[in-house]
Amino acid sequence: MEANFLNKKSSFFLYLLMVLFSFFSTSSFAFQKQQINYIEYKGKVLDASSKKPLVFATLTTKESNISTVTNTEGEFLLKIPESNTSKNIIVSFLGYKTEIIPLTELKENNSKIYLTISVTELAEVNLSIPKNAENLVRETLKRKGENYFNHPTLMTAFYRETIKKRKKNVSLSEAVVNIYKTPYTSTKNDIVKLYKTRKSTDYSKLDTVALKLQGGPFNALYIDIIKYPEYIFTDESIGNYQYSFGSSTRINDKLIYVINFKQKPNINVPLYKGKLFIDVENKILTNATYSLNVTNRDAVSKMFVRKKPKNAKVWPTEVAYRVDYREKNGKWYYGYSNVFLEFKINWDKKLFNSIYSMTCEMAVTDWKKNKNEIPKTKERIKTSIILSEAAVGFSDPDFWGAYNIIEPEKSIESAIKKIKRQLKRINSKDDI
Repeated sequence: MEANFLNKKSSFFLYLLMVLFSFFSTSSFAFQKQQINYIEYKGKVLDASSKKPLVFATLTTKESNISTVTNTEGEFLLKIPESNTSKNIIVSFLGYKTEIIPLTELKENNSKIYLTISVTELAEVNLSIPKNAENLVRETLKRKGENYFNHPTLMTAFYRETIKKRKKNVSLSEAVVNIYKTPYTSTKNDIVKLYKTRKSTDYSKLDTVALKLQGGPFNALYIDIIKYPEYIFTDESIGNYQYSFGSSTRINDKLIYVINFKQKPNINVPLYKGKLFIDVENKILTNATYSLNVTNRDAVSKMFVRKKPKNAKVWPTEVAYRVDYREKNGKWYYGYSNVFLEFKINWDKKLFNSIYSMTCEMAVTDWKKNKNEIPKTKERIKTSIILSEAAVGFSDPDFWGAYNIIEPEKSIESAIKKIKRQLKRINSKDDI
């Protein structure tokens, strides 16, 4: 039964091929710009005391479903229709007091939002502490029908995946996708449709190997533990972990318990360790962070590496996941997820190893109830998609229009600027 669990988990992620491709795609992406007037707000979310950036903080427009998250530098970019600029935004971060700020108080550039740590009283914790951590996890997974969306939902999401050789960007792909999410009680899988995509790939930095991330947005979507518990907690595997209570914290002024879990010593296959953030009173999973046990190189390599050169050994050195849920009118839904994979390639007859990292993240930026809208089969993307092949080249600065995206980090921003300069030079030569 453990082998079946691994086979399910290994249905996507890494693809290695001995292939070389051209430097950059210069194709343009044809699309119609949306006729929406919006105001763009940029800024940072910071710890009020240390002034350090808060990574993956959530910003949501009150009384609407428009939202975004901060990047790894605490920066955010939020696009609001002009008709909504009189509203407030809700800024939340795990373990911090939630702030409600009028949009009229934000600058269009360089806004700074400070959050303060939420202090939990010890007496309050002792009053509601459960007795058994494993039973709490089991009950939380069983109560998804009560606590999470129970109707079909059409979500708009921004997805980004990057491949780096050490610290250098090798491949960058981005997409706006439509997620046709089925109710959390349904056994049907979610459907994904690409709306807009762009990419850059510089295979000259990849030795003789082109790394490809197979699965695209599904890599991030399947981290939704409540919808897809089979990828981490199957009926067979949930008992293979040790559970214990950690510290407590607050989310949206609700008391949250941290449940630590790790695989039992007698379990030989690679499983996970991490933290589950659970609203004890209502049995709701609000966040989760976890990583794969990578000590068994051969077993973990089989989970992720589909093809590789004969003269190389490839194994993951780190595999980490994160998922965050959001709340609307008492119901919770998938809001953001992040996957990080680091690989080492040991070449025969080469002195040094090659180290690559892959990151993919997806944030839901808007949603509405789905009134029986389902895309045709040919419009749906497959779970085997390789986005860097499906996407085309970078386009004009206003490519995303009114769509909310995750603000690029400085390294990604620099790569995008470099790509645009190169495309400009190529286009200038074509005009001569």
